[in-house]
Amino acid sequence: MAAVADTEDQLRWEQRQGFPAAMAALAAALLSFVGLVWREIALSDMPRTSYLASLDAASQPGALGGQTSQAVAHWEFYDDRALVVLGATFVIALGYVAMGWALAYLGVATRARRPEMPKLFVYLPIVAGILQALSAIVFTIALNQSVSDFLSGDRTVDQAVDIGTNGTAVFAQVLGLPGALGLALSVVLISLNAMRIGLLTRFLGVLGMIVGALLVLQLPVATIVLAFWFVMLSVLFMGKWPQQPPAWVSGKPEPWPTSADLRAQRQKALAAERGEPEPEPEPEPVAAGGASPSASAAKRKRKRR
Repeated sequence: MAAVADTEDQLRWEQRQGFPAAMAALAAALLSFVGLVWREIALSDMPRTSYLASLDAASQPGALGGQTSQAVAHWEFYDDRALVVLGATFVIALGYVAMGWALAYLGVATRARRPEMPKLFVYLPIVAGILQALSAIVFTIALNQSVSDFLSGDRTVDQAVDIGTNGTAVFAQVLGLPGALGLALSVVLISLNAMRIGLLTRFLGVLGMIVGALLVLQLPVATIVLAFWFVMLSVLFMGKWPQQPPAWVSGKPEPWPTSADLRAQRQKALAAERGEPEPEPEPEPVAAGGASPSASAAKRKRKRR
């Protein structure tokens, strides 16, 4: 009775938190995509340093580090749009926090049906999302200040090289490393476990693991695939997915049928249509020596004991 009561409590909790988690998943998709596109558009016309101009400057007499940097126009353009870049970064940071929230909801639902999943993976996405958000904001602020200091100084090559390398910027990058890895690991492992117990379809589970890999590799396509995946999660959390996975309703593991199970189901359906008796299950293959693999494995276990 206690197990039934726990399952009912878990289902009630999931129903209460399902809509907020769906909104978090939708926010994660929209904010991460919109923030990235906003920043890219703001900096799309940024002047690039000419390679030939850099070679010409290097051939001039005197120390190269003390010469005026060829990247002045580049950083002036950036400085004019520094607040826009900071605004876009805040949007992306909110997306990271929303990702953590949505993944934590899926992690709680998964662990309720698969207790062997470490509890760490319930909290990891929240912590990782916050770390990623802080890293993005702090680095952008540090970069903006570094660019401002460069433009207000002598604008030399040495000063241009030092842009984005101050202590605060380095700290932000170090802070973001565990955040990025933690978020990617959360996506992969929660997707895998949720798929195994039937909370995610095979398509969503495999796509989630691909998203985690793309987050580690930092490929440009990662944002598009990530946004699509979180939109699908939002639909699933709201219970609007076509043929909602039964594990969300039963509160218990409902593993997806294997290829052998599907083949057996098709054979039964064909037999029923023809009015034939149900086919007998396929016999277990017999290993050399006349013993089945399962029997041989059992004997090996007894010998080890």
